[in-house]
Amino acid sequence: MITVVGWDGSELSAEAVSRLREAALVVGPDDLVRRLALTAPTVTDEALVHTVDEHLEHGEGPLAVLTDGDPGFFGVVRALRAHGIEPDVLPATSPITRAFARAGLNWEDALVVAPSGPEQLAKVVNACRAHPKVALVVAPGVSPAEIARELAPTTPRALIVCEDLGGPDERVTHSRMGEATTRPWKDPDVVLVLDPLHRPPKERSWVAGARPGPQEWALPSESGVPAEVRAYVLAKLGPRLGDLVWDVGAGRGEIAVECARLGAAVMAVERDGELCAGLRANVLERGVKVALTRGHAPAALEPLPDPDAVHVGGGGPDVVAACAARRPRVMVCVLRQVEEVVKVLERLRENGYDGAGTRIAASRLVLDPDGAHRLVEADPFFVVHATPLRMT
Repeated sequence: MITVVGWDGSELSAEAVSRLREAALVVGPDDLVRRLALTAPTVTDEALVHTVDEHLEHGEGPLAVLTDGDPGFFGVVRALRAHGIEPDVLPATSPITRAFARAGLNWEDALVVAPSGPEQLAKVVNACRAHPKVALVVAPGVSPAEIARELAPTTPRALIVCEDLGGPDERVTHSRMGEATTRPWKDPDVVLVLDPLHRPPKERSWVAGARPGPQEWALPSESGVPAEVRAYVLAKLGPRLGDLVWDVGAGRGEIAVECARLGAAVMAVERDGELCAGLRANVLERGVKVALTRGHAPAALEPLPDPDAVHVGGGGPDVVAACAARRPRVMVCVLRQVEEVVKVLERLRENGYDGAGTRIAASRLVLDPDGAHRLVEADPFFVVHATPLRMT
């Protein structure tokens, strides 16, 4: 028998105590084992699956796995079941539940992220940019300091840092981002990343975490770019939670807003003041988050964090080359003239991208006064989309 016991610092249930006492071997973190003063032989959980396999093959008697909080929530149960082991589970309150309780906040509308290491820092930060309430399970290289450093200065957030939850040194700190980057944190468990300006919708959601996606996209607009073209652009960009999308030459922000509605973090660059005002109005109307930089590309791109996807709505081949130098997974350019297509494709190839172009000309049905229908073709647009060349 293998039992997984979760512990949150409170008194264990009688069943949990009995399982730990009966165990021939307990696998768990040293700090938890020391706190509970277990009498059974113990080993660390650094090689959990290997230890369990060894016990099943050579050991005798039941085995217990001790872990923090709810082991079925980003915990050891997933690892054991992936290995073909079906344990009995005695859960406790998860660190996420405890963190929000200590902060006095509801959390059905929170997004929970649990990175495995620093290689996922960018995705976590982008989720914090796009979502107003995020709970981060701290991992090596993804801590309060790293999160605050990456978010500043474009994305102001309030941090609630929870350290040693359930332990003797438990501490819950409300921190500004500047403080978070310099303060010495002691064993943080969870960081709550909150948008202080966000106002939750009045209607109650039927789903926890991130809200459902938009009912429709490629919304009507007065930009002159048909919805059919914008739908194709969005299909090629593939914006999603954890991505950072640049909208360069954003105009009134139709693509930027659509990407934000689909869950991505978005940074828009536009040089025209009147268009920037239209973009801000569009953002407010749709209730999304878009970080706007007013300036001329490519110079305005230099301080921005590296993107996952880029939409280039204006600026020409030099802007395309500057965006390609930041190595996004996909680039999409909307052009008016076929001669521009040739130049952009050449510049993309020079910068290590494999590009293709599509001409889109939508024909709309128009009802004449006599009741007859006819087709009216709109001006064509050219959409170039490109991905990095594969190395052979």
